Amino acid sequence: MFDNSHPTFSRRAMLARCSSGFGLMALGGLRALEAQDSASLRPSHHAPKARHVILCYMSGGFSHLDSLDPKPTLQRLAGQPMPVSIERTQFNNNGHIFPSPFTFQRCGQSGLEISSMFPKMQQWCGDDLAVIRSMTTPFNEHAQGNFAFHTGFPFLGYPSAGAWINYGLGSANQNMPGYVVLQSGGAVAPHGGVGLFSNGFLPAHHQASILKVNAPEAVANIQPAEKDDIQQARLKLIGSLDRTFSYQTGEDSAIEAAIKNYETAYRMQQAVPELTDLRGESAATRSLYGLDDPHPQKSAYAHQCLMARRMVERGVRFVELSCLTENIGAGGAANPWDQHG
Repeated sequence: MFDNSHPTFSRRAMLARCSSGFGLMALGGLRALEAQDSASLRPSHHAPKARHVILCYMSGGFSHLDSLDPKPTLQRLAGQPMPVSIERTQFNNNGHIFPSPFTFQRCGQSGLEISSMFPKMQQWCGDDLAVIRSMTTPFNEHAQGNFAFHTGFPFLGYPSAGAWINYGLGSANQNMPGYVVLQSGGAVAPHGGVGLFSNGFLPAHHQASILKVNAPEAVANIQPAEKDDIQQARLKLIGSLDRTFSYQTGEDSAIEAAIKNYETAYRMQQAVPELTDLRGESAATRSLYGLDDPHPQKSAYAHQCLMARRMVERGVRFVELSCLTENIGAGGAANPWDQHG
């Protein structure tokens, strides 16, 4: 005899309910692993040779012909038409060959050729630079080039180098993001926007955090507006709501990133003010970096350089510096090294 007084499930309903249970069991397991595997202080995939990266990105196209890549053939062909066809660009006009107006000098024991545009580099940096002259690109427009440099692909949707470094090595400081982009003065993101600093298909918390290093607050609203116990209660509630939403809708790296961002932002309230307080730096250090240079762009960029050093000393893995414009060329604030007329 069978008791049929209780309603039965169809096979479809049973599988649907069971699969939900299996999914929640798997999700719980994944979350337990994530709790042990946060980006902060996470063991690296393999032993790294380099511990940190500071990228000084000269958006717009720093002229290799005038800096570190002499072309004697251009001197020989000066004033002649181009002997090869040039792919069309938006300008669609090609003049005659114009060689670099600067002279080059072999420097250091390596004999590295450096332009007269950089006399200090000629004097001090001949054996301290690794110059790659074999790099080429099929992209001749700024946004495509910016994406290709940062991600290896000419369009949006792929992780930047900083995101990969953050993913592979993790941050060595749980109070700071592992990937930071510094801006100062009038610096803005290059053509391509903040997508250049994207996590792409990696978990969202690997994207860059942007810090305004010489603003009144490096991170907007970094100063706590409430007592610590109230803040912690709010964060606990927000985290609970986010996790409930995540359980109901399925795994979403954006939700996980939001939770981690709240937690990191809370810890940054103590770390960032200490990081950006330069009063403890000696007069010699300030002079070495040029913090007090009367030229406003030089001073603003010097703040980025010193801040990058202080960040890597505190465990940040990847720091990108943003160039400033001098209102030259065609690129404006997004392309300060755009040197064509």
